Amino acid sequence: MDTCMVRAWLFWALLWQDGSFASQFPTQLMIKDWVDQMQKELVTLADMATAGKSLTEIFQKNQHLYTVEQNDAEELVARAATKIEQLLLKRAAALEKLATAAENFQIKYQWKDEFEDDEIAYYNAKDNVDANETERRKYRIRPDFKEDPSFKRLTDHNHTAVHIPTDIYDGSNIVLNELNWTEELEEVFRKNREDDPTLLWQVFGSATGLARYYPASPWMDARKTPSKIDLYDVRRRPWYIQGAASPKDMLILVDASGSVSGLTLKLIRTSVSEMLETLSDDDYVNVVYFNTRVKKTACFDHLVQANVRNKKLLKDAVQNISAKGITNYTKGFEFAFEQLSATNVSRANCNKIIMLFTDGGEERAQAILEKYNADKKVRIFTFSVGQHNYDKGPIQWMACSNKGYFYEIPSIGAIRINTQEYLDVLGRPMVLADKQAKQVQWTNVYLDALELGLVITGTLPVFNKTRTKDDRNSKHQNQLILGVMGIDVSLDDIKKLTPRFTIGPNGYYFAIDPNGYVLLHPNLQPKTRIRNRKLRLRNKYAVTFHEEPVTLDFLDAELENDIKVEIRKMMIDGETGELTIHTLVKSQDERYIDRGIRTYTWAPVNGTDYSLALVLPKYSEHFIQAKLGNDMKQAMSMETIQLERFDEYGYTYIAPREYCKELKLSLNNTQFLLDFSQYIDRNTPDACNVSLVNRLILDAGLTAELVKLWNEQAVDGIVARFVATDGGITRVYPRSAGEDWIENPETYESSFYKRALDNDIYIFTAPSFNTENRESVTDSGILVSKAVELTIDKVTLKPAVVGVKLNVSYWMSSFMNATLKLNCKDEICGCLRNDKHVDCVILDDGGFLLMSNQDEYISLIGQFFGEVDPVLMNNLVNNSLYSFNKTYDYQSVCDPEKDSKAAAGRRSIYVPTIADLLSIGWWASSAAWSLIQQLLFGSMFPNLLQAAESTDEDIPDAMFKESCITEQTQYFFDNDDRSYSGVLDCGNCSRMYRAEMLPNTNLVFLITDAKATCLSCDPRPLRQAEQPSEGPDPCELAQNPRYRKGPDVCFDNNENDEPLCPVSKDSALCPKLLLLFLVLMSWRMILTVEEGPV
Repeated sequence: MDTCMVRAWLFWALLWQDGSFASQFPTQLMIKDWVDQMQKELVTLADMATAGKSLTEIFQKNQHLYTVEQNDAEELVARAATKIEQLLLKRAAALEKLATAAENFQIKYQWKDEFEDDEIAYYNAKDNVDANETERRKYRIRPDFKEDPSFKRLTDHNHTAVHIPTDIYDGSNIVLNELNWTEELEEVFRKNREDDPTLLWQVFGSATGLARYYPASPWMDARKTPSKIDLYDVRRRPWYIQGAASPKDMLILVDASGSVSGLTLKLIRTSVSEMLETLSDDDYVNVVYFNTRVKKTACFDHLVQANVRNKKLLKDAVQNISAKGITNYTKGFEFAFEQLSATNVSRANCNKIIMLFTDGGEERAQAILEKYNADKKVRIFTFSVGQHNYDKGPIQWMACSNKGYFYEIPSIGAIRINTQEYLDVLGRPMVLADKQAKQVQWTNVYLDALELGLVITGTLPVFNKTRTKDDRNSKHQNQLILGVMGIDVSLDDIKKLTPRFTIGPNGYYFAIDPNGYVLLHPNLQPKTRIRNRKLRLRNKYAVTFHEEPVTLDFLDAELENDIKVEIRKMMIDGETGELTIHTLVKSQDERYIDRGIRTYTWAPVNGTDYSLALVLPKYSEHFIQAKLGNDMKQAMSMETIQLERFDEYGYTYIAPREYCKELKLSLNNTQFLLDFSQYIDRNTPDACNVSLVNRLILDAGLTAELVKLWNEQAVDGIVARFVATDGGITRVYPRSAGEDWIENPETYESSFYKRALDNDIYIFTAPSFNTENRESVTDSGILVSKAVELTIDKVTLKPAVVGVKLNVSYWMSSFMNATLKLNCKDEICGCLRNDKHVDCVILDDGGFLLMSNQDEYISLIGQFFGEVDPVLMNNLVNNSLYSFNKTYDYQSVCDPEKDSKAAAGRRSIYVPTIADLLSIGWWASSAAWSLIQQLLFGSMFPNLLQAAESTDEDIPDAMFKESCITEQTQYFFDNDDRSYSGVLDCGNCSRMYRAEMLPNTNLVFLITDAKATCLSCDPRPLRQAEQPSEGPDPCELAQNPRYRKGPDVCFDNNENDEPLCPVSKDSALCPKLLLLFLVLMSWRMILTVEEGPV
């Protein structure tokens, strides 16, 4: 800066200091007087209009109509945990019946080489329910479907359904025999359902890929679901993987020597991606590549948990592997064994596995294998990838000598089957352990493929109990797993065991598994969250299915702090405890953060790895129990909620709760009110939840008295008055305002209601800012609310919230009048309307604009101020008026990236022999057609081999969205200071501002030199709204992983586990035969792709 510029700045600074210039700008003392006047007018208006104290008196006057009961947190948790335990024990008993029956059926079954046309009959779940397909197709039956409220879809309880993966030939002998013996499971499924009518899906997932489930239901209902390519394979579902083998520590070794290039390298990349998809959150993994040196593919120095984010990072990193140099297996294996033996990092501590992907070689690495794996505790699986003439003997020896298996992947069609078959080998110790391994395991939460919503699945492995003969005619126990039996439990059924409406809107239950993932939590709602936020984040689907489990960690479901980290650890360890903590709480609409005091009480769910907790604020440690008597029809309060009384008692909403067994819920309030009144009139109390109904009627009567007071008192400056209660009543007065009411009638899910309870002040709530379909805020008003506090026998409760909607024009006039200087001749005479010199604004505690002296800002009411005046908002954050908290949402769904890749190739359990190819009859068979489907699928999607991410449900980008992470920043007041000031230095100009908090509200007043007077500062806006994000750095997270606990029992080795050495049977057609095949079959080049839900 030159000397002249320095002198100029010094001159201006002196002017400010001696008051020559600053005298025009209001002093902090003057602003404090303005703010006190504003606050007094606002609070007086709100107190008078809401009559909150009168409602407290009404509650006290009518104490004979209710009692105050205690929420004993320890007892509530113990009672709910016992109910959950009993529910899961019943499901586990049904699982054990199914697994035992399946093993017995398979023992008795005689394998068949041929079948008569009418010998097998089954319902293929992918048959179109509206077409008469089954009449023309071999082995098919057609169920009689009816709408089933329990499953929320078409079902037939007289049949099972069979799902066969699209790329498996349904006429192969393996599949036909599987269909034949599993048919007997139908009766066991049906008997289980008769014993327990609340049972949901029962399914047997076979090691061959076939899935038989009960009751029968179409895999996809074309009436509801858009067409989707069905790439579902039960063997790749997390629940199947969890049940089929114990947890795994896996090191994937990729040969990156110069000979591995071109197509072979692409096949390896895709194969590794597919291998990663066979891992669950109980497993640990790392991927490295080697030639003469070993290098990490990603940033991980050690094995990391195989969660969704870590697997994605590894899959992306694998795409960057380049091939050069020569192969040194010794270097690769030495690194792998060191990784698997590391004890200072988190691991699965069970199966230890090395997966070697290579094109082959002459080195056996015998010395290094004998040095590190003499006891054969590490299994080695080797994969010969690509079409070449290298000697496969050495890498086959590596696998067979180390209790592994050798596979060939000459083409894309062999990838998926060969990258999942290793699970059969890992299942052998479980089969040999027999009864010890017969332990029901419960999965993470996921969205059910058949539209049940969020579920957990109990799994039990099914063993092959037959005995085989060796060359000496000696019998040995079979060591193969037949599959996994599963039974779903809906989270809705578990939630019903945790009472909700006595613990208050801000009280809640949650449960976590040994990974720290929640299976119950109010913030675990990937489906409804997306629907509710459709207008706020337009690039999301309203309804979606996640192909991976919904792995939401407890510390991501809430705002993390050190005490919650300890609570999580104690819960994972199965301890019982209670702690009262200060914590930040995110609002229901995710725009605000409040401070709250919460008591956490937790206990284990016996018989499972889950732990259950109850969270209660101080004001919810007691609740109101209405005692109106059993004759609900006589309650005088019922008449106050009738539609014809809305003019007198205000427009009345009732929360859509399950008050009575047969009362149908409706989101149409008018209809629900009519249905409720009629149902109560004609039914006895035992048909309803008397406690819920009585509390609703009690609140209806008490709030009706409040509305009578409103009738007697006219108040200027408001659009509406309202009262809402824990019992589910919301009254909006006058009626006309209630007709335009957009707040949630379920007070337990209402953002303004829950915020008011956590604060002892008036809470001003900014209207949601949405440029499309936005109602004029000058018409709708600004919502202001405050909790009603009630003290009875030294017990404090907050049973209701009262509030008003402020008239924007009235408030604007009042706001400006409070700042006017009489007889003023200065440039700045207060906050004049559309003043060219100063901008005056009022913001709420989330940084949202609520009021201004500028008309252009009035149209922006509800917008985040960081987008209105970014420079000023940045300074407010830097000066600590606002703090911020960045949070990530791991349950989001976004548009796919433009360069996202399609999924990897497909698998097949059927590969034709040379004799088949030379047989004219074979060319016309369904088997040939199945194979050509696979080949054509690969040719039509040529970038399959470049897949950066391969999953069961990957489909063309234009058709579906994909799981993603979004980030959002919430702003909040972080200290008790009332006054702030500063200067925004923009280089060649500056702006002065002062700020003052409004007592007893969540508002702050700001006056600043008008934005138009200085436009030199960087105008880039601050973002508060949700945006796509990469999430936290997984490399940093891997260095400090969160605490978790693996299964207590591990089945990784057995002294009778016999080594398997034959070469994998799956192999591709040689190039010349493949060409011949395509030429001869060109006349049938029509791709048929079955449809089904993700």
